[in-house]
Amino acid sequence: MRSLRRRPLLVPVLLCALALLMARPAGAAGDGDGTQGGTDSGLSGQVARLYEDAALATQQYEAGRSEAEAQRERAQRLEELLDRERRDIAVMRGDLGRIARAQYRDGGGLPLAAQMILADNPEELMRGQHAVWQADLAVNNAITKSRRAEARLAADEAKAAAAWQALDKRNTELAELKQGIEQKLEEARWQLQDQANASVAAGSCRGAVRLDQPPTDLTRAWVAPVERYELSASFGSGGSRWANRHTGQDFAVPIGTPVRTVGAGRVVKVSCGGPFGIEIVIEHQGGYYTHYAHLAAVTVDQGERVATGQWIGQSGTSGNSTGPHLHFEVRVTPESGSAINPVPWLTSRGVPIG
Repeated sequence: MRSLRRRPLLVPVLLCALALLMARPAGAAGDGDGTQGGTDSGLSGQVARLYEDAALATQQYEAGRSEAEAQRERAQRLEELLDRERRDIAVMRGDLGRIARAQYRDGGGLPLAAQMILADNPEELMRGQHAVWQADLAVNNAITKSRRAEARLAADEAKAAAAWQALDKRNTELAELKQGIEQKLEEARWQLQDQANASVAAGSCRGAVRLDQPPTDLTRAWVAPVERYELSASFGSGGSRWANRHTGQDFAVPIGTPVRTVGAGRVVKVSCGGPFGIEIVIEHQGGYYTHYAHLAAVTVDQGERVATGQWIGQSGTSGNSTGPHLHFEVRVTPESGSAINPVPWLTSRGVPIG
């Protein structure tokens, strides 16, 4: 039998659940577009980490290329030193040959007994011996110098060979590291996009994922929506992709690129399912709104306050999109149809776009 004493606990449990539901912020229940709150970073976090790893690997690769150039210059200087040492050794060997020939012509090669017999007087014998001694000393010095030069040449040749080997090894390791991270990142990006496509098809966002935020630059009131980008479709441009003119500025970036709010404000809309796919609208002071569309994930909830430069999502190609990019708008109302050209708007706030 069930214990009757446990039934009274149902009342406080229900009251607590009711209190939690009433305490939820209005934005957490969505805006009518199926937005849901969430805390699981999952694949989004993996993409963000790989994105940072890839950026770091690229920096290391570029730094390695600079170091490789410096290493190449050092190796080339070693090669030049080797060439000079080889020329010096050739000169030394020529000097040795001349000394040996001169010593032979001057009788330096005669044995001491023969020199004593052929000498006319002791002074001549001493002078001859002194000359022989000097010639022997010159030969020995030249031989020692030549041997030292040859040993130094061999050491420098080994050093130069090691420098080239280290250079090749470093370049290979950096290239493999960069390629491996980029491959993992590309796979994770498309997995993230698959999740986004499923959310858009269902018309219900997965909710905010909580990523580790980078330090924000509090000295600047406004920033670009992405750090590194290439501009694609501009405001007012025409084409078969839009029923009317293009209403924003497109930033061509890979899937999973962190998207940041251009300025401080409040999230007034997070939704999925329309032509913009996963989208965010943020209200700023002065009556302006910024719009971020075709996202793969969001990292904020509706009603949340955001700081300048804070990550609010990750770029993608959800909704009516022909490829990975961020569609960015500046509006005078939170709804579409009120967009103004975002480039001069940002430029007037100290954020040149180009």
